Amino acid sequence: MENNPTTGRVIAVCISKDKSTKKENINRGKAIKGFGLEGDAHAGNWHRQISLLSIESIQKMRDKGLDVGPGNFAENITTQGIDLLKLPIGTKLTIGKHALLEVTQIGKICHSRCTIFYQAGDCVMPKEGIFARVLRDGIIEIEDEIKVVKEYEISG
Repeated sequence: MENNPTTGRVIAVCISKDKSTKKENINRGKAIKGFGLEGDAHAGNWHRQISLLSIESIQKMRDKGLDVGPGNFAENITTQGIDLLKLPIGTKLTIGKHALLEVTQIGKICHSRCTIFYQAGDCVMPKEGIFARVLRDGIIEIEDEIKVVKEYEISG
C-alpha cells in the first residue's frame, strides 16, 4: 500500500452532531447510500455526503506548530497513503468490504475563517480535502483499505 497512490487505509471515522464544529473519531461508522455517514450533521441528499482528508495533510498543520488530529478539520474519513488530490471527480473508491463512494468535489470555498485558520494563518481542508457521495452502503472502520476501483470491478 505504501508506494501506490491509489490505495490507502482509514485512520479515523469521524462524525459531529452539528455543522461548523470538529468531528469526533468514532472508529467505526455506517455509510448509507445516497445519504452519508449515519449520525453526521453533513449527511444528506447532496453531493458532499462524506469528506476525506489525509493524515499527511494534517501533518502539514502539525509542522506549523498546531496540536491537531483526525476530525479537527471536520473531515469524516481521515486517510493515509492514498493521494486524494490526484483523484479526479467521478473516481470510485471502495472502503472496507462493502462501502462504495464517488468523488464529487476537490476542495471547497471557505466562506468563514475557521479556528484553525486563525491559529495557523492557513487551513488544509479547503485545498486538500475531497468530498464524495455514497453509492453503496457499508461499514467503514479504522484500518480498512481504501482502493480506487475501475467500473468493471464494481459488483453488488
